[in-house]
Amino acid sequence: MWLFSEVNQGPKSAVVTEAVSEFEAAHSGAKVEVQYIPVDTRAEKFKGAFNDPSSAPDVAEFGNTDMASYVASRGLADVTGEIKAWDESKDIDPKILATTQIDGKNYAVPWYVGVRALYYRTDLLKALNMEPPRTLAAVETTARALRAANPDLLGISVGGKAQYAAMPYLWAYGGSIADKSGSTFKSGLDSAASRAGVTAYANLLKDDICPPQTCAGFGGDASVQQFIAGKSAMTLGGDFNYKAVATSAMKDKFAVVPLPGMNTGTIAPAFAGGNNLGVFNSTQHRTLAADFLKVLASKKYQQKMFDAMGNLPTFSDVQESVASQNKQLGPFIATLASGTNFVPITEAWSTIDAQGIYTGMYQKIANGKEDVNTATTEAAVAMNNVFGSK
Repeated sequence: MWLFSEVNQGPKSAVVTEAVSEFEAAHSGAKVEVQYIPVDTRAEKFKGAFNDPSSAPDVAEFGNTDMASYVASRGLADVTGEIKAWDESKDIDPKILATTQIDGKNYAVPWYVGVRALYYRTDLLKALNMEPPRTLAAVETTARALRAANPDLLGISVGGKAQYAAMPYLWAYGGSIADKSGSTFKSGLDSAASRAGVTAYANLLKDDICPPQTCAGFGGDASVQQFIAGKSAMTLGGDFNYKAVATSAMKDKFAVVPLPGMNTGTIAPAFAGGNNLGVFNSTQHRTLAADFLKVLASKKYQQKMFDAMGNLPTFSDVQESVASQNKQLGPFIATLASGTNFVPITEAWSTIDAQGIYTGMYQKIANGKEDVNTATTEAAVAMNNVFGSK
């Protein structure tokens, strides 16, 4: 089995070792060898395994946005039958399970999920006698007011490269990155709804909120780091960022709420990031591999992985359980419950992502090189060229 190495790997290894021991005890003679591989070099590692089955593992962890390209390479086994026969699978969040599906077949089990919400400085809002934003429009006006009162801070730290922070704006306005059209995809970025969402996010990348000369090049991590360093009044960060914020100098000065939607009481659809577990097509131990998948991805071990690493479970009932015991997860669980969204599930997305087509659109708008209509049209054409549409 290949699993991703972590900066703090000890707790993850301990949980995996326990799962391996349980599996080996239940399967006489079976042995599981675990190899931890660097995330940064995963593309080369997986490509090599697809080309040379003798170097391939039986089971592997991989990012959910990588899955479609792996399926296109015919590297992953169809595990639809195993999932349907697995009693626990009925409790997997349907939206999250859908991210493992291509043409009606599942090629992985979702192992954990991550979503973003709105982090804000409680002390700064209190000083202005303001409440946390309840609509996307209020996020903009609140951020502007915070920067006006604290000109040395960013009103909200977001970035031209922070695509997973930008996507909820697109979806909340009813826009889409791309939609299935026959056997391929067609970009939806040039629709009126998408342009409205792109405009709303781009409005944050202004001098009076998050100046483009500073923020246009920020990715998600850089945006959150600004908040952790006390240089921003708000940011869009993940559940996976919470511990870092809570142990920083901001620990007693912040709170989190779901990123609101267009109307009060709604939540903007978040990108459902996370990692999956799958079986390689080349495995000589298909039954054992699928059985082990169900052990490591089970409710029991997803709970243990949450306790060890803070990874959000993909089972709805386990999510509710951890949320009831960890109040800080409330905004993230509420975001998951309100409905998430995902990138186009196609191998073409890897190329679009690598070429920076989506993020490049925001950077051009932020830097004043193109207006929204021009930038979205250009991005849509570039995407469609990759998708292969006319």
